This record gives sequence, C-alpha cells and structure tokens, in this order.
Amino acid sequence: MQTADTTLTMNADASVRDLVDRLQIEECISALGRCLDERDFEAIRGLFTEDASVHTPGGTATGHDALVEQARRWHSTDEGIQHLITNLLVERDGDRASVRTNLLVSFARAGVADPAPFLLGEVYRFQLRRTGAGWRITELSSTPVWSVNQPAGLLTK
Repeated sequence: MQTADTTLTMNADASVRDLVDRLQIEECISALGRCLDERDFEAIRGLFTEDASVHTPGGTATGHDALVEQARRWHSTDEGIQHLITNLLVERDGDRASVRTNLLVSFARAGVADPAPFLLGEVYRFQLRRTGAGWRITELSSTPVWSVNQPAGLLTK
C-alpha cells in the first residue's frame, strides 16, 4: 500500500529526473554554440545523432560529415563569432524532446575592431533523443527573424 510519504518521494524522484534531463538538454544546445564560436567543428559530431539533419540559412545537411562541413564553411572566415542562445523552452516526451530557443549570432569579420558586425536574430528549433551516450540532437532548424549589416544576398528568400 502506498503512503503519502511514498507518493511524495516518487514525485520528488520524477521531478529530479526531469530537471536532470532538462539540464542535459540545455548543456547539449549550449555546447553547440561553444563549438561554433570556438571553431571546434569536430566536437559537433558528439552533439548530434549520426543521421541528424540541419536546416539553416547556410543550407541543409544530413549526417556528421555534412554537418561538420556546413559548420566549417559558414563559421571559419570571421575573426569573432558569438552565438547567444536564450529562452530555452523544453518539451519532453519520454526519451524525446522538442526545444525552441532564440538565437542572436554576431559575425565580426575583424573581431573586436569590426565597426559593423553582421547580427542575426533567429528562432532555433531542436529535436533531441536520449541515446546511450546522453541527449543528442536529431534535427535542428533555424528561422531568421531580423538582421543588421547583412551581407548582400545572404538571406534572400
């Protein structure tokens, strides 16, 4: 027979598990920003499932090799790049999760000395799956919302 104390303990355990999952999901997404900012492209493989797909203004890529190549192509030329990922809204369903975030990314060709960096505001949408190695991204899409100092032709529809 279940007592009130047992029910309270079970609910607390479930809440702790949910918080741990959410923290691990947030860390995975934050690590993606760090990898792109620091040009640690090979580490991106550890954040995605092998069959993951990405749909961004930089193109569409599926699989680790294509993801790394796309990241390298779009994040190697600027001296200063910074991804600010905020407002993570996590919806978890067992071993799967959907996440919506806001992204502000700056591309400064000359780093700190750049008088007019390209700024892009986007909405990031992630699908993640719990794997034996932890939470991994299965899908990522980004939708540009606004930009400042946009390079010609970059975000044409």
